[in-house]
Amino acid sequence: MACDEPAALSGIFTRQNSVSAVSLDFEPDADYKFVETLEDRYKCAYCHLVLHNPHQTGCGHRFCQQCILSLRSLNAVPTCPVDKETIKMHEVFKDNCCKREVLNLHVFCKNIPACNSKIILGRYQEHLQQCLFESVQCINDGCCDQILRKDLKEHLSRHCKFREEMCQYCNKYVVLINIKNHEKNDCPDYPVPCLQNCSQIILKKEIEKHHAVCPEAEVDCPYKQYGCLVKVKRGKLAEHENGALREHMLQILDKNSQLEEQISDLYKSLECKEIKIQQLAEAIKKCEKEFRQFTQLFGKNSNLMVSTQALASHLDKSARLESQVKQLIQMANQQQSKLDLRPLFDTIENVKQKIALMETYDQRLVVLEGQSSKHDLQINIHKAQLNKNEERFKLLEGTCYNGKLIWKITDYKMKKKEAVEGRVLSIFSQPFYTSRCGYRLCARAYLNGDGSGKGTHVSLYFVVMRGEFDSLLLWPFKQKVTLMLLDQSGKKNHIVEVFRADPNSSSFKRPDGEMNIASGCPRFVPHTILENTKNTYIRDDTLFLKVVVDLTDLEEL
Repeated sequence: MACDEPAALSGIFTRQNSVSAVSLDFEPDADYKFVETLEDRYKCAYCHLVLHNPHQTGCGHRFCQQCILSLRSLNAVPTCPVDKETIKMHEVFKDNCCKREVLNLHVFCKNIPACNSKIILGRYQEHLQQCLFESVQCINDGCCDQILRKDLKEHLSRHCKFREEMCQYCNKYVVLINIKNHEKNDCPDYPVPCLQNCSQIILKKEIEKHHAVCPEAEVDCPYKQYGCLVKVKRGKLAEHENGALREHMLQILDKNSQLEEQISDLYKSLECKEIKIQQLAEAIKKCEKEFRQFTQLFGKNSNLMVSTQALASHLDKSARLESQVKQLIQMANQQQSKLDLRPLFDTIENVKQKIALMETYDQRLVVLEGQSSKHDLQINIHKAQLNKNEERFKLLEGTCYNGKLIWKITDYKMKKKEAVEGRVLSIFSQPFYTSRCGYRLCARAYLNGDGSGKGTHVSLYFVVMRGEFDSLLLWPFKQKVTLMLLDQSGKKNHIVEVFRADPNSSSFKRPDGEMNIASGCPRFVPHTILENTKNTYIRDDTLFLKVVVDLTDLEEL
């Protein structure tokens, strides 16, 4: 059966597909590296690449499916490029046997030599989807980095600028590249300095609340309504009120004088209105008298229409006058209620009495303030001395003079958490001495480890400190030092580390500063052993460390 169109040919090929090869395939036109040299029978006679969906012609040559279709589209009568024979399309068939052989040819991964896998050609694409050395794009939105699949996890967690990290202030997840912008503009818990320069650091969400009480914020004087236009810092407002007391009182008196003048003007206005009311009342009486006269005339006069019109006009005039009188009486009552000045006069008298009393107190306050300042100075001096003595007594009370230190560390979990978070990396013990006039020493512990022991061990160090008798002692310090973690079960399963001071180390020379560089064990005890519930090194969240200095051959002063 002849196939005149490529679409029909394609349809024939599709119907001849082998079910066994459905799951195997490969990308054509790729540069594959075969384990064994590719034989010519597996190469397309047209494109000379490995056969993809091979088809065989009547002349016995094999072509890729796409190559057969290309030959058909280029020439009305296609010819074989090998033997120039005419290709009869009805003789072309899909070579499934050859296809299976091609799909099972072994090739090297394109990522050789990093990947040394050998895969059959049909599983090549499947291998690339899993190959650890295949270059893949980062899956984070916005990131265009190409990374080896084996490095993708580390890239996503540590290196990608578009990964999400938790904001250290509000605990929300934000894309890393935007986290600085988030902290400054969007984070409600970001600490910001007060805009009034009061040196306080406030959470951004509480800045407005702080400004309402900030001692450095400028506010109006409470006596602004009386004429004081001074703006002063809130923290110095009381000082301003005390210092300007006389001026404020004068301003209040001046304001009251103005009010008295206004009251006097209102009284005059009220008197004028009362005179006008009297005049209107007299006019009403006159109208009533005229009205009675007209009534009499109305009875005598035969001209009824004229009398009625005159009467109506007088009635209208009387009604208007009566309405005006009522309005004036109402206004007068309102003015009278407004001008009830007795409370105001009482207030003015009270203020005058207070001013006189304040003036008598001014001189006494100046004297008392001077005496108070002297007393405060003496009290502060005594307090400082007491605190210094108390600190010294505490140190002397717990100090050992036999070269031994028992160091009790309480609240272990809290202190370790502070070390993990980077707030308090190390802690120091109280000082101890080899004798009353001997070397001054202490211990230093990193609960989350230091150096090679960071994050996995407790690091314990020995520290030589500057003492009062250093000029009389032999240097460098050369004694043997024992560091111990004490077992609290009573079985004495202590963890012990011993070292002898290196005379060439700067840690054991005579101290130039407060203390020398610490020396000891960065991997003193692993956290897994220390915190294991089967062990008894920690009880009630407390552990004990012991430091012993060998006093052999050490002369006592």
